[in-house]
Amino acid sequence: MADYFVDDLRLAHMLADAADKITMERFRSRDLSVSQKPDATVVSDADQKVENSIRRTLSTARPRDAFHGEEYGDSGWGPRRWVVDPIDGTANFVRGVPVWGTLIALMVEGDAVVSVVSAPGLSRRWWAHRGGGAYTGKGLLGGKRIAVSTTPKISQAFLSYSSLSGWVESGRGRQFGDFLRFAERTRAFGDFWSYMLVAEGAVDVACEPELALHDMAALVPIVTEAGGKFTSLDGVPGPVGPGALATNGLLHDEVLDLLSLDAETGEDSLIIPRRATFDR
Repeated sequence: MADYFVDDLRLAHMLADAADKITMERFRSRDLSVSQKPDATVVSDADQKVENSIRRTLSTARPRDAFHGEEYGDSGWGPRRWVVDPIDGTANFVRGVPVWGTLIALMVEGDAVVSVVSAPGLSRRWWAHRGGGAYTGKGLLGGKRIAVSTTPKISQAFLSYSSLSGWVESGRGRQFGDFLRFAERTRAFGDFWSYMLVAEGAVDVACEPELALHDMAALVPIVTEAGGKFTSLDGVPGPVGPGALATNGLLHDEVLDLLSLDAETGEDSLIIPRRATFDR
């Protein structure tokens, strides 16, 4: 199995190389075109150019494969489907913040089996394929294998997230507020980067309440091949939602319990300043 998807992984790197060239040319460009989508999120001409570039290449290199992209939706049908977020973190991209990346995944029969996450603004790239481990580096020939942490307790954990408002809107605001208090350290690195930091072992838990398939598919193989777990907030493996939870594996069940809609929580959890200890 470790060699089965190598050709697809090489292709994903080629797609990421082309995407990096487009995004870096447009990043902080004075003539960058930005508009608002119906869901009130922003899209730039770079998002559109990257997705079109990847679609064109795959139409030749993998003409029988289906495609799902954030900007232009679905095309084709079959057991193999490429899932692409041309720029994850477009709001950062537009504002000139270098934390954004292109997410490329191949799903087979609904399972994410190959992925590349490329963040040229950070000079970083991560990749994985099923059975082959997870790596970071500049390319296939210079990759360094990565692994999740061994942190055993939530009270010792480093948590990364994106924002607070989504948790409140999802009905899990108080549960998440308690988690913020129970964890030893919390930072809002956001978007794809939180999950790559979990895969590297620098962060122990990353979670978000609402994500789409294109936000998650490329994250799954990298986290799981690094030895971690990636599920929905209800504990279903893979990029299926609702939301996403990635951990080092050791903490996963406890975090699921803590974020459960049935979890008991105290009043005003989001604003209590003291830190609790969570050593169940």
